Amino acid sequence: MNEKEGKEGNALHIKNWPIDERPREMLLEKGPEALSDAALLAILLRTGRQGKDAVG
Repeated sequence: MNEKEGKEGNALHIKNWPIDERPREMLLEKGPEALSDAALLAILLRTGRQGKDAVG
């Protein structure tokens, strides 16, 4: 289980992530080169799925 998963292995909502690890905040602070393709796509789509974060 990684730090972005809850007790049952479900992904935590991005709002519960540390601020410096949130994709949108990273984009604003560090620029697009600091994000993975999945994180950039998640920002563009602005969506996730229940039980999964938008990046995972």
